Amino acid sequence: MDTADAPIPPVLHRDERIIVLNKPHGLLSVPGIGAAKLDCLATRVQRQYPEARIVHRLDRDTSGVIVMAFDAEAHRELSRQFHDREVEKRYTAIVAGHVQSDTGRIDLPIRKDMDPANKPRQLIDHEHGRPSITDYTVIERLDDPQRTRLDLKPITGRSHQLRLHLKEIGHPILGDDLYAPPEVLALSDRLLLHARELWFVHPGNAAPMHFQAACPF
Repeated sequence: MDTADAPIPPVLHRDERIIVLNKPHGLLSVPGIGAAKLDCLATRVQRQYPEARIVHRLDRDTSGVIVMAFDAEAHRELSRQFHDREVEKRYTAIVAGHVQSDTGRIDLPIRKDMDPANKPRQLIDHEHGRPSITDYTVIERLDDPQRTRLDLKPITGRSHQLRLHLKEIGHPILGDDLYAPPEVLALSDRLLLHARELWFVHPGNAAPMHFQAACPF
């Protein structure tokens, strides 16, 4: 398919101020560098709704709920809610091995890896990293091979936070081409991370908003 004709992802909600979509895995949130990375969620939506503005991002290989704003005021208010941690996000992931604790918190500071050879990886740095917190709950433990389905609640919103945090506790996400070892990467043909739910306050009328996109794996 010509990327110029690529359809926008499924729309979960649209009104005069915002649009909420279910982004598929493999699609960038915003354009990358080079012609091969021009196709993205923002570009597709803007062909139909030129005024749409990206508010937050999901990694290319992460699927799920994402919101865009239709005007500058809505964009500012939603951006503020994300910045002030007033937005709640819930993810589903399948990770390698059996996570032993039914619930837990991962509190490990993150910063960008400055080695150009490792771009775009992040790393844990207890001296210079930014505070990063993820809460998790086990949904089910699976066998053959051993793996665990997790509910994830990021308290902060650092780049690659969930992927790096899970790798650091010894349970990388299946299909993760940045942080999983080859044998875990090979267990899935996609990153098994999905942004399942999103809560925020509508920037126009202050109504509580809650959106869900069923996990595809």
